[in-house]
Amino acid sequence: MIWAPEETYSREEIQAIQLRKLKQSVAYIYEKVPAYREKMDKAGVKPGDIQTLKDLEKLPFTNKSDFRENYPRGLFARPRKELVRVHASSGTTGKPTIVGYTRNDMKVWTNNVSRIACMGGATPDDIAQIAFGYGMFTGALGLHAGLENIGASVMPMSSGNTKKQIMFMQDMGTTLLVATPSYALYLGESARAMGIDPEEDLHVHIGLFGGEGMTEPMRDEMHRIWGKSFLCTQNYGMSELCGPGVSGECEYLQGMHVNEDWFIPEIIDPETGEVLPPGEKGELVVTCLGKEALPLMRYRTKDMSRLMYEPCPCGRTTVRMENLSGRSDDMLVIRGVNVFPTQIEEVLLQIAEIGPHYEIRVERKNRLDVMTITVELIDDRLLDSYKKLEELDVKIRKDLKAILGLDAVIQIVAPMSLQRFEGKAKRVTDLRGEGL
Repeated sequence: MIWAPEETYSREEIQAIQLRKLKQSVAYIYEKVPAYREKMDKAGVKPGDIQTLKDLEKLPFTNKSDFRENYPRGLFARPRKELVRVHASSGTTGKPTIVGYTRNDMKVWTNNVSRIACMGGATPDDIAQIAFGYGMFTGALGLHAGLENIGASVMPMSSGNTKKQIMFMQDMGTTLLVATPSYALYLGESARAMGIDPEEDLHVHIGLFGGEGMTEPMRDEMHRIWGKSFLCTQNYGMSELCGPGVSGECEYLQGMHVNEDWFIPEIIDPETGEVLPPGEKGELVVTCLGKEALPLMRYRTKDMSRLMYEPCPCGRTTVRMENLSGRSDDMLVIRGVNVFPTQIEEVLLQIAEIGPHYEIRVERKNRLDVMTITVELIDDRLLDSYKKLEELDVKIRKDLKAILGLDAVIQIVAPMSLQRFEGKAKRVTDLRGEGL
């Protein structure tokens, strides 16, 4: 189901909308936000200089640091009394990022999420169970409003209380699950541990996943646990841009369609800031169009992707962004080698004997970087065979070295030993600042 006609506009029509809104947004932000006006003046660019979409490159980037420097509401274009909703990021690396919405912002956000939900297969007939944490996080309330808007029934379960989640799935006939991929896997594992086969005993046939990336091997694992017919798509957004609703996968799983009439995506070289041509991989930069409370120009997301303009079989004509391959600031440099956690995950999830949960720890010992990867067995009977464990250790190290070009220490632990996450999974611990 395609929710909005703008999703099927021609490239010329999309670009005409983008240029009109871009001119309006740049003039608006220059007038209303002193911090932006200062950045633009320093870069020597005025609103009148924006006459084509190519001129977007003249504008300075917005970074996470701009939010910190202008905390809490220094980047807002509207006064507090016009804000009908305020959200915030987790603030795990310092002060949280505060974001706000006018009444019109809320309307646009809800409709963009409705598009994403329909892309992922949602219909008015669905019973949606939201297992995101409610609160300042944008994900739960964003998907809640978007799904209600298309006519689906919504159960605001929030995260945690896994047994009760499964009980409601059984008793209420849940058909659609909203969660992080990590928690969805944990829910499925828990159901099976309770003697419930998700494919046979539950009605959940759609997963709308966000909050963290999902690799293709992870999707395969989702099918193993939830069933072969389980349609699991991921969607993309972040608090600064609006929350969920920037882009999402359709049933053909060929990348995430961007709501281009509200967002202009660019791909840049993360080192130089140079805009890269279509098809090349780099850091995703997003410009928001038409936002009233918190307009953003050229926001550096730190997420690594590429843009694809080829036609999609679903009929949508909007550009697609490739599923994320990591973050530019998540990259680990180990003994001179660039390593993304997603590379490790893709290798691990192709090894039949181990499950989808893992931990990466990097330490410095005797002035050398040492990477230890802890993985979890699916079948604890392997623990009784030293020979088989040794063979598995060799296989994991060999497969990782073929992809990464460096060796790692492997720790193999019993099933259900590693921590499960109700929200975004924390896979990497870098302790190199604590050793020599």
